[in-house]
Amino acid sequence: MDQPQNPLGVLPVRKLLMKFAVPSIIAMLTSALYNIVDQFFIGHSVGELGNAATNIAFPLTISSVAIALLFGIGGASAFNLAMGQGEKEEAVGYMGTALSGMGVCGFVLLVITQLFLHPMLGFFGTPANVMDYASVYVRITSIGFPMLIVSTGGGHLIRADGSPQFSMLCNLTGAIINTILDALFVFGFHMGMAGAAWATIIGQFVAGFMALYYLAHCKTVTLKVSDLKPKKNSLKRVTSLGAAPCSNQLAMMIVQIVMNKSLTHYGALSSYGEAIPLACAGIISKVNQVYFSFIIGISQGLQPIISFNYGAEKYPRVRKAYLLASGVGLILSVCAFVLFQTIPKQIIALFGNGSPEYVAFAVNYFRIFLFFTFLNFIQPITSNCFTAIGKPARGMFLSLTRQILFLLPLILILPLFWGLDGILFAGPIADGTAAVVSAWMIGKELRQEKYRVSGK
Repeated sequence: MDQPQNPLGVLPVRKLLMKFAVPSIIAMLTSALYNIVDQFFIGHSVGELGNAATNIAFPLTISSVAIALLFGIGGASAFNLAMGQGEKEEAVGYMGTALSGMGVCGFVLLVITQLFLHPMLGFFGTPANVMDYASVYVRITSIGFPMLIVSTGGGHLIRADGSPQFSMLCNLTGAIINTILDALFVFGFHMGMAGAAWATIIGQFVAGFMALYYLAHCKTVTLKVSDLKPKKNSLKRVTSLGAAPCSNQLAMMIVQIVMNKSLTHYGALSSYGEAIPLACAGIISKVNQVYFSFIIGISQGLQPIISFNYGAEKYPRVRKAYLLASGVGLILSVCAFVLFQTIPKQIIALFGNGSPEYVAFAVNYFRIFLFFTFLNFIQPITSNCFTAIGKPARGMFLSLTRQILFLLPLILILPLFWGLDGILFAGPIADGTAAVVSAWMIGKELRQEKYRVSGK
């Protein structure tokens, strides 16, 4: 059913993308800032071992984000598709089911982490000299997992309700609080890893409560307590639409664990030792996360535009929105590529000083592992596009291409021949292949006749 009164269906696509993507980018940047800020203060106060510890802890943060995206993007996509089709009651059910799913899964993850902390850290590949740092950090940050999930996933629901600015405000407030408290606890009170961890979860709790407050007072629908009871059909719809971005995060977590183990193993066989590759990889993955915040922010801002217009059968607007988002993504990716190739030493210096071997490995990691950064916008934007138009199987496949189908086998195979360098070259090979597959699949989709019908 066509609903011209809804701005998603009538406003210029460029204006809509700016309205939804810019707050989403800022929200993603502030989320990345949680990790970057901790890395900065820990690097300058604790040193290389502290940086290695935050890298070890990163898989648990990724799993929290995976849950948030499963219910957040899944719920937002289902909500917007239903609203575009005029099914308001079903839309509310999707939102309530998504929110309750976040809360339950966040609590379960907290309990599991607290009960099995040391076995988990050992499985993640924690060296003996890093274990104490990682234990302190994760024991505290796990307390914030439920609110991290609610603030991240709830932000997608808030954007779907038409309030991207408030979603941005939630994340921005939490990040600012985290930054201020990091400086106070780490530099002022000399609390080290514990100080950074407490600063992180306090910011997450504030952001989470802000998101919950908004969802209790939605703009386009009324969310009642009874809507929070999960319904089988709603849960199936939400999780199917959120499976692709969730799978991408889970794939990242698996690759991160294998990467940490490989870096530790092959690092020990090299002149760098165990800790240097682990610490460098942690910093660079966080820096790369800043770049991806722009790309993922664009893809998330694209989601409500594509979902609504596809549900309302305004297919030319879907095509136009995708191509516009991809064009912006290309420009940003080229800029990131230039920075990573030209000033890697200056970037790594922001996170504390290190030995000459530490700097040398970091520079090589930037220039080799991230060589195809200029292509890395294609896969996430395309994967989210397929999810947004109600084709989650294709979105899930694309979300798994880089991490599971390409990068993971390469990390395992190439080092057998090239040692530590094999891990570095696995990155660009996986990136390039994933980009080609994504471009082929979206090209096939957009060549369909319905996307070429004239329209706004």
